[in-house]
Amino acid sequence: MIISSDNKFNIGEYVIDKKRLIDILPYQIENFPRLDALCDKKDGKWRKYSSVQVKDIVDNFSLGLLKMGFIRGDKFAIISPNRTEWTFVDLGILQMGGVDVPIYPNMSELDYNYIFNDAQVKLVFVSDKELYDKVKKVIPKTKSVREIYTFDQIPGAKHWSEISSDADTSLLGELKLIEESLTEQDLATIIYTSGTTGVPKGVMLSHLNILSNILSLHQIIPINYSHRMISFLPICHIFERTAVYFYLSIGGAIYFAESIDKVAENLLEIKPNYFTTVPRLLEKIFEVIMSKGRELKGPKKSIFGWAVNLANHFDPMGKNNFFYNIRLKAAREIVFNKWKAAIGGEVLGIISGAASLQPRLARIFTAAGIPVMEGYGLTETSPVLTCNRFTKGGYYLGSVGMPIPDVEIKIAEGGEIFARGPNVSKGYYNKPDLTKQAFDDDGWFHTGDIGEMVEGRFLRITDRAKEIFKTSGGKFVAPLPIENKMKESWFIKNIIVIGENRKFTSALIVPDIVFIFNWCRKKGIEVKTYDQINNCELVKERIWKDIQKYNKRFSHIEQIKKFELTNADWTVETGELTPTLKLKRKIILEKYKDLIEKIYNDSI
Repeated sequence: MIISSDNKFNIGEYVIDKKRLIDILPYQIENFPRLDALCDKKDGKWRKYSSVQVKDIVDNFSLGLLKMGFIRGDKFAIISPNRTEWTFVDLGILQMGGVDVPIYPNMSELDYNYIFNDAQVKLVFVSDKELYDKVKKVIPKTKSVREIYTFDQIPGAKHWSEISSDADTSLLGELKLIEESLTEQDLATIIYTSGTTGVPKGVMLSHLNILSNILSLHQIIPINYSHRMISFLPICHIFERTAVYFYLSIGGAIYFAESIDKVAENLLEIKPNYFTTVPRLLEKIFEVIMSKGRELKGPKKSIFGWAVNLANHFDPMGKNNFFYNIRLKAAREIVFNKWKAAIGGEVLGIISGAASLQPRLARIFTAAGIPVMEGYGLTETSPVLTCNRFTKGGYYLGSVGMPIPDVEIKIAEGGEIFARGPNVSKGYYNKPDLTKQAFDDDGWFHTGDIGEMVEGRFLRITDRAKEIFKTSGGKFVAPLPIENKMKESWFIKNIIVIGENRKFTSALIVPDIVFIFNWCRKKGIEVKTYDQINNCELVKERIWKDIQKYNKRFSHIEQIKKFELTNADWTVETGELTPTLKLKRKIILEKYKDLIEKIYNDSI
């Protein structure tokens, strides 16, 4: 069965008629120019650039690259957290026919070396001295890189503004000819996915791939030129990058957060109307809210508990009765308005992606008047394939929504999700064999995800094909649903379900050290380290109690029979998580092989 959107449209007849990313900014200037098109904070003050200022900066940067002798098709790497310079350089490169190669700042030097050489990168743009020093070590091992430019002023390093300063207006005619010759099929970017296994793969995305996704979002996401957006997910990831292009295309104001650590503070300053996020950040917000709720006393604590319990029974499909809705309205005014105030007070909606969202979180936040819509996609699909809608009847809890306009979804044999549409990549750079494996001749992309259709319209992701494992008894186990359920425990910060070729299913668990410290303190137990937690039988018994409760949701084969606690958190920096906070399973399994053997060597 093939499922497609009920909102099909012809891209060529919609809004931006030339279908290239370089047409977005002129379209904004013509239709809804604004004074705060791109904003970020430097030295404690917000820098605001108007639509016209952005265009002038981009034009001069393009001219500067041409003056330096760069030509159409040249590759340029950008390694930086979110800031206005990222987008200036991005659009300037695209406008002169160049190709972006965005790279995560926390990738290893080995990955940098591989990407620079594979893509034949000509220039590298970095944000600060730390990244400058890191890249500088790699450059002697590369043949193509001519220079490193920085966004911060760093002694001894070339500043990116030097390129714009060398802009030669006599090259305007050449720039215009290049712009006119660029087509929708031209390569815009090569995005190297960090992935959970193996070396990075360069996903090739054309102007049309990304812009078709943007034009589809125009019809299903209710953001317009009157809205403010905060951007804090890595812009080098296609999820946030497409979001930024989308905001530009509808004339919304874009504010780049100072850092992940400053997001809470920046939310109060910006008062955004919409933003994208990953589930882990929503989990952290919810954990803070619940922690404060537990500290309340007397009637306030009772009212807080009543409101949360009410939210737990919310039906996002609008099937709650009249009396429930009256109580929910009261809960929003008494309790949930404070939740909303904590994220700026003017949030109209949140789009979650890049990893699986706990249905409980979507239910509670939406009940609180903060609609959270989960979507699904991959770098290879620019990225959005499906999305829940902000309209009544367009949202199914626990699903990733319906296909977006102009995208088709097919559940293939074995449950793998196939996708087809103008947003689907042409393949992997310099990897024809991998391209042939993942992309059919008739346009279907094999996502590697397993799913099913609900009510014939909504897609539900059940697991990653490569992550499903078989026990020694020949039974298959899909770890993702189990992990998501177990993370509802306040004691569990992260978890990996294991058991491939083993006689039973087990787990490695990262204990939530902050919650457990507070829990132990109230019980008169003194614990201050991971080791003390791991040696505390009362804590392990309490975690096992939660595991047993959630185990009832799964078959006997899927139920966790044993677990061990880790002695450290899993982070992007320490290598256990991807930049979008997914588990790097092979790395975790290798890192904790001794702990895993302990599980299986000890009898149940």
